[in-house]
Amino acid sequence: MSAERWHAAFVALGSNLGDRRASIAAAERALAKDDIRVVRVSPLVETEAVGGPADQPRFLNGVLELETTLPARELLVRLHAIEAGLGRDRSSEVRNGPRTLDLDLLTYDDEEIDERGLTVPHPRMEERVFVLEPFAALAPERRLPRSGVTVRERLDQLRRRVAGPAR
Repeated sequence: MSAERWHAAFVALGSNLGDRRASIAAAERALAKDDIRVVRVSPLVETEAVGGPADQPRFLNGVLELETTLPARELLVRLHAIEAGLGRDRSSEVRNGPRTLDLDLLTYDDEEIDERGLTVPHPRMEERVFVLEPFAALAPERRLPRSGVTVRERLDQLRRRVAGPAR
């Protein structure tokens, strides 16, 4: 019998409905099973909603580092089941609209996966300050696969872009 292989993954956490902090804490607890170990959790940051209806509540966002024996697809299925268990109904929500919980698989080892319903690394993480800020708290020197820069460098680039040129 061979030993199980553990994979490293980073998952983004977000919530802007109900008790946001409790939803995120419940997700962390739900993830901590025999086949998943939560290694570290970033501090939570509060941000405006991005890309959806303008009148929605602010988000709490974070990133957690985990180890798992699950293949990437099964991990994603688990993430979606946890979202549903905590009140998210993907079938009836507005894209980028309010949600009780959002769990996004950011990375899975250093793999690049592009399958129906599963893209790893997450295709938009390098453009989202609300993901990169908590990600940088855990892994600032991790290289991002698309840009090749570190999480910290990419976060700095995005912040400079938002701030505009120095006068």
